[in-house]
Amino acid sequence: MNKNVRRTMLSAIGIALGAAVIGVSAPALAQGGYPNKPITIVVAYPPGGDTDVLARLMAEKLAARLKQSVVVENRTGAAGTIGSAYVARTAADGYTLLIAPNTVSIAPLVLKAGTGANYDVQNDFTPIAQIGTQSLFVVVSKTTGITKMSDLVARAKAGKVETYATPGNGSPMHIMGEMFNKSASVKISQVPYRGTAPAIVDVLGGQVPMTYVTYGAVAQYVGNGSLIPLAVADQKRSPFAPNVPTLAELGYKDVEIGAWQALLAPKNLPPEIVRTLNGHVNEILKQPDVMARMATIAVTPVGGEPAVLQKLIASDTARYTKLVKEFGIQAD
Repeated sequence: MNKNVRRTMLSAIGIALGAAVIGVSAPALAQGGYPNKPITIVVAYPPGGDTDVLARLMAEKLAARLKQSVVVENRTGAAGTIGSAYVARTAADGYTLLIAPNTVSIAPLVLKAGTGANYDVQNDFTPIAQIGTQSLFVVVSKTTGITKMSDLVARAKAGKVETYATPGNGSPMHIMGEMFNKSASVKISQVPYRGTAPAIVDVLGGQVPMTYVTYGAVAQYVGNGSLIPLAVADQKRSPFAPNVPTLAELGYKDVEIGAWQALLAPKNLPPEIVRTLNGHVNEILKQPDVMARMATIAVTPVGGEPAVLQKLIASDTARYTKLVKEFGIQAD
């Protein structure tokens, strides 16, 4: 990674220290000797993505604190709903957990019946803790010659920018694309891929001129000048790219959307196990080495109580239900 980009990202660790990680004392093990056998963390996406990276980091740290093996299992397919539905159906004993992005709330809203989205995110899971948040950026290929949002909009209106890449139908990036189209009065069509990596490859190759993406996924390409971030869809600028303006700053309203990652379990997980896992996650998120590793993929640690995560899931579900209906978003 470019040294300047790495320096910028790691400097964000100091900012992340001020994030909403709730301090708790080191928790005792739950009643009944939990855990007394290996724990599996399911990731509903392929290895190598942000969710997978966070899961492996959490697995490593939880294993050390719980004195028990914690393994990551990738169960992919159907926009992440196959892995999520699998966890929803397992025993609520704390031995099968799910680390998921906020797509876990969106996917069931956009997938057709019979595709695997047979779970209710608000009622089929026990929230444990939010792990972190990620900002979404508007990014273009250097080959486009575009250096600012006004250039992008002008070219889109002239029919010279017609498509954007996303990691899939119904992803936060897809919804951001539709929100931006409405705000900027343009019509840029989505090109969905099976994940972030192949989408970035085609933007780098010039097959698609732009994408909406988390910063960690493109930091190395921003560093070498291959990709150019034009704006961020947050209320304020990202500590990982402080020179990139917000869309609101540039006059594009109502395009505030981001991503988050959280630890979930099947519904009815015993409260003592929830407390144990929540306490450990909050302590882990305060560790300097963890914050540094999260900064390399541009994730800001959050933490907090299960009830806060439950409210976040409920509010996201309500918001995305409205947006999916408004824009007629549906996965194939």
